[in-house]
Amino acid sequence: MALELDQIEARSGSFRLRANLTVTEGERVAIVGASGSGKSTLLDVIAGFLSITSGALRWAGRDISTVPPGQRPVSILFQDTNLFPHLTVGQNLALALNPATGRMRAEDAGRIDASLDRVGLAGFASRRLSEMSGGQQSRAALARVLLQGRPVLLLDEPFAALGPALKIEMLDLVAEVAAAEGLTVLLVSHDPQDARRFASKTIVVENGEVAPPQETGPLLDNPPPGLRAYLGGE
Repeated sequence: MALELDQIEARSGSFRLRANLTVTEGERVAIVGASGSGKSTLLDVIAGFLSITSGALRWAGRDISTVPPGQRPVSILFQDTNLFPHLTVGQNLALALNPATGRMRAEDAGRIDASLDRVGLAGFASRRLSEMSGGQQSRAALARVLLQGRPVLLLDEPFAALGPALKIEMLDLVAEVAAAEGLTVLLVSHDPQDARRFASKTIVVENGEVAPPQETGPLLDNPPPGLRAYLGGE
């Protein structure tokens, strides 16, 4: 199975994004490029928040170009965790299972506890966000997207606000969970070291042009001119 962007074009105002690439199931791929180059727009296209004007988006051979966001095999984690501070962690996670009502059913408790345990938050279901550190809140947000059980995980710089050590810890946790669950992960980051640590392949986005994935190490060791200018000699 694979995620295929077949000659895709999408527009957001005057900005145009073009992509023609394939990401193999289970791969961890970084997306790098300057601010405004189209990295987040690419995730919006895959998630269904931005419609394509031509081409086709496929998962496992199925065309999902017109499938509504909530029905796509995709979950997304933003820098803003989108957790509600007036709810407990368990109640926040229940929203992933019952988005229409947000109610926690009796049969949900076990799944929520298992998801929290998977990210190192066993026993946190009754906690409120005000009682948790930034790293713990990031783990709770990850637990919530994992509960959705979707095979493609999009990460739009979700750990950028964390300190260096916590960011590394979260990247390693996502890598561990992704390997265990067989998830396909696309990570947007401004930090090339995130790509080196997390992703075997990297996609470069420049002025709306999305390049196919390349091996991360060789790409960053010998970047093309546009990426070299962005990295500033990295």
